[in-house]
Amino acid sequence: MDQSKAIVIPATLYVVATPIGNLRDITLRALDVLAAVDVVAAEDTRTTKHLLARYAISKTLFALHRHNESALFAKIAGLLSQGKTVAIVTDAGTPAISDPGGLIVRFVREQGFKVVPIPGCNAAACALSVAGISNPHFLFYGFLPTSSGPRRRALANLKPHPYSLIFYEAPHRILECIGDMTEVFGRNRRITFARELTKVFETIHGCALGEALAWLEADSDRRKGEFVLILSGAEPPKETELSEQARSTLQLLMHELPLKQAVRLTAEISGESKNRLYSLALSLQPHS
Repeated sequence: MDQSKAIVIPATLYVVATPIGNLRDITLRALDVLAAVDVVAAEDTRTTKHLLARYAISKTLFALHRHNESALFAKIAGLLSQGKTVAIVTDAGTPAISDPGGLIVRFVREQGFKVVPIPGCNAAACALSVAGISNPHFLFYGFLPTSSGPRRRALANLKPHPYSLIFYEAPHRILECIGDMTEVFGRNRRITFARELTKVFETIHGCALGEALAWLEADSDRRKGEFVLILSGAEPPKETELSEQARSTLQLLMHELPLKQAVRLTAEISGESKNRLYSLALSLQPHS
């Protein structure tokens, strides 16, 4: 009996994470699945052939990338309907996270077939783990628009968020991207560069956003490779301050409701401190 067949389930799509640089970062389970499936759909078959050869795995491959993903629906559904097992991989990291795979996964699930994640490397999580950020909340954005106007508009929409912001960026756009970030966010936010993660020239560098361009320009090597950028979030308002929304809401409600009820409703709507709202309400009351 072929024991490898017990590792995979017939008529199942496996979403397999692969290394982002160092080939030894692949998981044992990923190797087991890649060796056992019938077919591997790869973003670049040449890259995947190199990975599989490193572990003496020979497999039927076909290309699945962002330009042909929807065209492969019928092919993958046909394989699964025959009871075949299929794995999808990208050049590096986890499929469907700023990479192809999401459309195929949704289609396969809608057709009633099983989809199984095989977790592993992810550049954003890898960078976040070494950024030294204590904020437990983050927003993963991925790649920003490639031209300056749309990029600045996207950044402006993100500016008020208190979460750490995670971006991917290509080396040929890194200077323009950091210039736009400095223009939109100002010079004081903290940025972490995570470059060439898990590779020979891996670099982790943190600085104020106002110092970032000078750091990049000081050495041309610092502008090479794929980047993960982690930007600190907006500072929360000081405890002693009430938001303008809370103030205006309280004033409107005080015209219609008793003071205590207006304070209670404003606190529920705005999330602000009931005690501070009550103090404000007393100061707003007309004096007899």
